[in-house]
Amino acid sequence: MKAIEIKTPGGPEVLTPSERDRPEAGPDEVLIRVRAAGINRPDIVQREGRYPPPPGASDIPGLEVAGEIAALGAQVSGLAVGDKVCALVPGGGYAEYCVAPAATILPLPEGFDFIKAAAIPETFFTVWSNLFDRAGLKPGESLLVHGGSSGIGSTAIQLAKAFGVQVFTTVGSDEKAKFCIELGADCAINYRAEDFEERILKETDGAGVNVVLDMVGGDYIAKNISCLAPDGRHVSIAFLNGPQVSLNMLPVMLKRLALTGSTLRPRDNAFKGAIAAALKEKVWPMMASGGLAPVISAVFPLDRASDAHAMMEASTHMGKIVLEVPESA
Repeated sequence: MKAIEIKTPGGPEVLTPSERDRPEAGPDEVLIRVRAAGINRPDIVQREGRYPPPPGASDIPGLEVAGEIAALGAQVSGLAVGDKVCALVPGGGYAEYCVAPAATILPLPEGFDFIKAAAIPETFFTVWSNLFDRAGLKPGESLLVHGGSSGIGSTAIQLAKAFGVQVFTTVGSDEKAKFCIELGADCAINYRAEDFEERILKETDGAGVNVVLDMVGGDYIAKNISCLAPDGRHVSIAFLNGPQVSLNMLPVMLKRLALTGSTLRPRDNAFKGAIAAALKEKVWPMMASGGLAPVISAVFPLDRASDAHAMMEASTHMGKIVLEVPESA
């Protein structure tokens, strides 16, 4: 099969089209004929040599795919060869064939093609797990999500609004702010033009927000804590500005804040399967009705994965970037 390899750690140019043996599905896995694969920030960190795959996972990058089931493991039930599906995978997505745990397989939402479906798993699994399960975000509460025009950010805005949450977000340009408002955000703050901490406290009359979803880290952490209301929850899922922080714990104690975080990729299949079940029950109907869908910023053919990575690193995209695998391949 054709696949994209990381020949050596480095920039986008190290992503190299190659020939690989077709993987085989284990007992509780399925083999997917990949039609599209999503691009995510962890793929870039892996390419740079700073995020190795978990034990047993493919070294080929790619954490989410959509396609057709080509083969079933011996212990898999409820699925059939030919089913059109999308899946969260621990690696191997940038290829014509990819093995996926059966627990993370979901049917294509009604009316979705492979491109749109491939843009769902990584961001929707991550946002659901961290905002609704870990942070306990509830209707009527308020959320601050950084990087609102990113794949994670655009997903968080849409999901939170769908469940009756007031959403604040930060972005790097007025164009991206407009994009987030059109997605449903109540307030989009251009952090290059104004201080988000001051704006959040002004917009909330000093009360702050109930939950912060942070992908920046570094000096944002202390500012996020200032933005949190009493009994607020802070969830870290990435550290674009680095994981090291200098923190005054007094506000954490006085406001009874909860600081938490997670990484999804190394979690076991049972954990990911529980998220898949929740999404199928609570989110898939919204997608089928047309009320919820990932935003596709750009689509590249598989052999141009390096260009897709370059776009993500330049942060010119708004929404998801997807690789398409030709049907005739």
